[in-house]
Amino acid sequence: MTTVQENTLSVAGAEAVSDSDAVSGPDAPARTGAWWRGAAIYQVYTRSFADSNGDGVGDLPGVRAKLPYLAALGIDALWFNPWYPSPMADAGYDIADYRDIEPSFGTLADADLLIAEAHDHGIRIIIDIVPNHCSDRHPWFLAALASEPGSAERSRFWFRPGRGEDGALPPNDWQSIFGGPAWTRVAAADGTPGEWYLHLFAPEQPDLNWTSEDVRAEFEDVLRFWFDRGADGIRIDSAALVTKDPDLPDLASHPSPHPYEDRDDVHEIYRAWRAVAESYGGDRALIGELWIPDAERFTRYFRPDELHSAFNFPYLCSAWDAACLRSVIDETLAIHAPVDAPATWVLSNHDVDRHVSRYGRADTSFGLDRREHGRPVDLDLGTRRARAAALLTFALPGAVYVYQGDELGLWEVEDIPSQLRQDPIWRRTGGADPGRDGCRVPLPWSGAQPPFGFSPDDAQAGPWLPQPALWSDLTVEAESGDPGSMLELYRAALRIRRREPGLGDGALTWMESGESVLDFVRDGRFRCVANLSSDAVVLPAHDGVLLQSTDLVDGLLPPDATVWLRIGG
Repeated sequence: MTTVQENTLSVAGAEAVSDSDAVSGPDAPARTGAWWRGAAIYQVYTRSFADSNGDGVGDLPGVRAKLPYLAALGIDALWFNPWYPSPMADAGYDIADYRDIEPSFGTLADADLLIAEAHDHGIRIIIDIVPNHCSDRHPWFLAALASEPGSAERSRFWFRPGRGEDGALPPNDWQSIFGGPAWTRVAAADGTPGEWYLHLFAPEQPDLNWTSEDVRAEFEDVLRFWFDRGADGIRIDSAALVTKDPDLPDLASHPSPHPYEDRDDVHEIYRAWRAVAESYGGDRALIGELWIPDAERFTRYFRPDELHSAFNFPYLCSAWDAACLRSVIDETLAIHAPVDAPATWVLSNHDVDRHVSRYGRADTSFGLDRREHGRPVDLDLGTRRARAAALLTFALPGAVYVYQGDELGLWEVEDIPSQLRQDPIWRRTGGADPGRDGCRVPLPWSGAQPPFGFSPDDAQAGPWLPQPALWSDLTVEAESGDPGSMLELYRAALRIRRREPGLGDGALTWMESGESVLDFVRDGRFRCVANLSSDAVVLPAHDGVLLQSTDLVDGLLPPDATVWLRIGG
């Protein structure tokens, strides 16, 4: 067994990549064709990425300035959370205009420049479309409020009379996903209490009625608007919640099928969207946010005339346990294979606790209904596991998603003062659910104290959410060139992932190994070994070490560590 280390990340190891060293050339080709099948996609939460004008809020010019950094990281595409004009009742997911840019983020001209410059770097752009609801400030909803019951304007939404004496009770028993009732009553023209409208999320997010031809035509036109401007893909928010049973039955009566989750009629919408995407030459991708436990129903969204891929939430929610992860990986691949859809793999996003913190807790699994703020977190342990998880994830077949800050090893910020929290989940549950602000704290770029280069030196306002002082060790500046940093691990891994023919889309072959070890081969010459046991393990025979999440000890792979090996000569 040789000990060659081609790109080993250790104290002795990986090359540093400067912000200006864009990944290009024959060793790191950009993915073409059905690029979404194996792409590395970086999620940009614009408000917290980089602030160019000193108002404490990230913006599109800030992202443009960091495109060399993103190119050097080695990603293939950027996914932007909603960047449209919004009152920000739910961080931009309450959209007032689907064809413009939120003024605090910039202008439509800024978006055009960003798309063009990203393409110059070989980076594709995915934008977020929210079809389930809009903002209560959207012109359509304002027109509905000004119109009479039964009007065409109100038919674009779910307005209904209340139940009980004088209609004082909501039309049914549905509850908001953010807490509280899913109905809000509006005033009639004479000022008396009138109809109720449905909102599965916040009251500021009225649900659209997809039985309306106006709604269907509007969103198909919105897709064309952004595809015409160069967008390469669409991420569809809450993709399985869009259509509702027009009878609006009580959930307590256990209706089947479910009155608003994963209804069969939703597929008509995505067939129409796929036709729009295909009209642009077949290289535009539709990616669904789908929380669907039923495997057979999940795969229906990937029929040849519907979506191209969807997020893999079971993997994100899995505990740091070999058996659990192996099961999720096997089930994911088995589900996607019959419909020839690419699997996706993600560890964190803007809606969940960051995985450095999750992996440092006693219970390492995750569920949206049980955030564990206030529980003990071992950040050293969580970081070690996060490093191992990154290499495991990047080696799996399909596409990978990196949430901004994952590459720095950022943890969940749990001590945000109550008066500064902005997530409606926090407000609507009376603080019982800490919400999602902790994973949305602005990124640290440089310097020894906040705002850590997030805003310019002459900024007139601090970051919209406070950054931990301890992040001084986790800035891009501090981690760049440090061979033991999370950033250099990600840079090395994504470079190797791009040039290795066996990585990205393709097949996986499991190898026999220890009970708590995940060991598989890709394309005959690449082997990934992840040790989730409590003891160091012997490495299989190999010709060289490509990358490791931590130093080997006497040739053994330590606990909570992953290694990439060259095999087969």
